[in-house]
Amino acid sequence: MPGFDYSQLAKDKPLRGVRVIEMGQLLAGPFCGRILAEFGAEVIKIEAPGKGDPLRVWRGMMEETGTSLWWYVQSRNKKSVTLDMNLAQAPALVKRLLESADVLLENFKPGTMEKWGLGWEDVHRLYPRLVMTRVSGWGQTGPYKDKPGYGSIGESMGGLRYLTGVPGQPPVRTGISIGDSLSGMWAAIGTLMAIYHRDARGGAGQLVDVALNEAVFNMMEGMLPEFSWLGVIRERTGAAMPGISPSNTYECQDGTYIVIGGNGDSIFKRFMRAIGQPAMADDPRFANNNLRVKANAEIDSVIGEWAARHNYAEAIAILDAAGVPAGPIYSIADIAADPHFQARNMIQEREVPGVGSLKIPGIVPQLSETPGTTEWLGPRLGEHNREVYGSLLGVDEATLEEWAAAGLV
Repeated sequence: MPGFDYSQLAKDKPLRGVRVIEMGQLLAGPFCGRILAEFGAEVIKIEAPGKGDPLRVWRGMMEETGTSLWWYVQSRNKKSVTLDMNLAQAPALVKRLLESADVLLENFKPGTMEKWGLGWEDVHRLYPRLVMTRVSGWGQTGPYKDKPGYGSIGESMGGLRYLTGVPGQPPVRTGISIGDSLSGMWAAIGTLMAIYHRDARGGAGQLVDVALNEAVFNMMEGMLPEFSWLGVIRERTGAAMPGISPSNTYECQDGTYIVIGGNGDSIFKRFMRAIGQPAMADDPRFANNNLRVKANAEIDSVIGEWAARHNYAEAIAILDAAGVPAGPIYSIADIAADPHFQARNMIQEREVPGVGSLKIPGIVPQLSETPGTTEWLGPRLGEHNREVYGSLLGVDEATLEEWAAAGLV
């Protein structure tokens, strides 16, 4: 509802009491950590002293703080501690942190954690209740496991890139790191299932193994059984959705675009009547989706001609009145100004200390009793060293200073 403050509901969060040690950097693993932190988990992020996660300086920067604006969202609610994993003392410190942890989250190349004595067999032997979530390019097993892997490669080999673009032209990519984000989301889901198995069913901790290419492949709908049974290889189709009709993007009279999903059987009838085509609404050739797909070129042509005779405001008014799903193609400026996004608390503001207010995205999903909140923006490098090493591990101030002088933290 407009003006409602969801933070008033946050008497508690569903993951309060869950402690996560996050190792790794950039996107996929930290995206998982972000989700867990948004819903109350204490996520302690380990970063290299002096430089930290490279995401701190990626893309648009806040000059006043020298920090990436992306960082403030990707690492919200996390605690930052520094630790040089190249020094011999570092793995022992991580193991001390794991004594009270529920989850170890990492997204290094397979073998890296083993090199530090922190592989699955090592930590499971020491901490049988610990859940270890590992995100990598190709997973922890298989012939590609030692190959370097990024989200872009996962997108291409997971099947997404092959479908993205215009027929007859080279594949393109989406303008966001969707492969990494999908991997992080699946990692969060897997972590929660493992915690549930442990706590609700009395099970042991277990390994959650997420590969970037598999996370993308898992979103590829029915493509594999269609290929297996029918020999169909789905190809690039531009703005249209293959096998679903009508579902496309159409240019309006004023040069704007409208996306229309008129593919439900009853919706199609309403759609055709709304655009002055009652005969098409009742034509048995278009009675269901499979029939409409065969006649998609004819249907699309009629819709395209109708859209070209109306500006966007006229077109959306007609379709809204008829109950036909339709909408514009939004830029981020459009999203930020949209009253529905605002009413749903998806456009929030938080203070960057000493600088000013920053707009940030709200939290998904929205829970009625224990919603996620942004308690603080992405932290300064090593901001929580004293809290974590001092309060959690009992390390005194003099020792912390010695560690800092030696470059350990």
